[in-house]
Amino acid sequence: MVAGASAAGLAAAETLRRAGYDGSLTLVGDEPHAPYDRPPLSKQILSGEWTTGRLLLRPRADLDALGLDLRLGTAATGLDLTDRTVCLADGSRLPYDGLIVATGVRPRRLPGDGRAHVLRTLDDALALRERLKPGCRLVVVGAGFLGAEAAAVAWRLGARVTLLEPAPVPLAHAVGTEVGQVLARAHLDHGVELRTGVSVTEVTGGGVRLADAELVEADEVLVAIGSLPNTEWLAGSGLRVGDGVLCDEFCEAAPGVYAAGDVARWDNPLFGTSMRIEHRTNAAEQGMAAARNLLAAPDARRPFAPVPYFWSDQYDVKVQAYGHLRGHDEVAVVEGDLAEGRFVAAYRTGERLTGALTVGMPPKAVRAWRQAIAGGTAWRDAVPAAGTEAA
Repeated sequence: MVAGASAAGLAAAETLRRAGYDGSLTLVGDEPHAPYDRPPLSKQILSGEWTTGRLLLRPRADLDALGLDLRLGTAATGLDLTDRTVCLADGSRLPYDGLIVATGVRPRRLPGDGRAHVLRTLDDALALRERLKPGCRLVVVGAGFLGAEAAAVAWRLGARVTLLEPAPVPLAHAVGTEVGQVLARAHLDHGVELRTGVSVTEVTGGGVRLADAELVEADEVLVAIGSLPNTEWLAGSGLRVGDGVLCDEFCEAAPGVYAAGDVARWDNPLFGTSMRIEHRTNAAEQGMAAARNLLAAPDARRPFAPVPYFWSDQYDVKVQAYGHLRGHDEVAVVEGDLAEGRFVAAYRTGERLTGALTVGMPPKAVRAWRQAIAGGTAWRDAVPAAGTEAA
């Protein structure tokens, strides 16, 4: 059984079938839609460039060919490890021999933000798109990748955009201060009002209220302040949770139970740390890895040790990155120039190269660094002394 019908869950179900499992296979999803891709929601769907049909991860015929007991629009609400059953919102109890938890995340919210938009589901994106008219005053709370992408699209649609961020520099905790400043400059260059170092306390009928009581007026508000893993349904189950479902290096959470995708926190042996990753590529790769390990004999399982990858499109700039950037000790620009907004930055943690990020560069510029990260290359070997250091 697979609980969660997005990228990780579908990848797990497909892998189980490809690996030869021909028994009963249930795929449960809380949304009524067939499995679809989420990254385009804040870009091509929000802008109206794509129809919703282009989001589908697989045509209906391919789903049918998997022979699934497909339970869409029905959330998992409970797990009993002893009886090996999953409870659903419709009151049914489904037995399982093996389970993959892929229930994803949900947006963090603010007080009063029943009046605000979030951007996680297809319905969220369509609701916001309907409101983004030329001249509309949009306040985006949170200048992370999701908020930045939505702000860029809204600007292109003619909205007047204000982007609010509590940190002094957006994304500095993840990519470094100077790289964050480059990404922030893109908003200012396009006429988006970026206000940093401000905290929003609530959403009101006329906009958002800041910690100093200032009201920032808006016709529409998008709250993009991060996500919470969907683990509440596992309360009392015996599974260990803590910012996600806690797993070992094989993605196993308990005997016969594995987790994958945004909800999974696992030990990545490549970096020697526990991580939970909310990126599309990881979701599919981890879904496949969890399914293979679920079917494998204990001594045939393989640790899930990927080099994480993510990308972001903002205005006319593409950001791409490989590796584990958070918690880095040093950033060095190894190609291009920060001032020109076209560069490759390498990241050091301890004595190792642990990440690389490009802005405005062709895809091959960052792909070339992937193997070095996967090989645990020493920093002194990977980065020439002439590299320009960034904060």
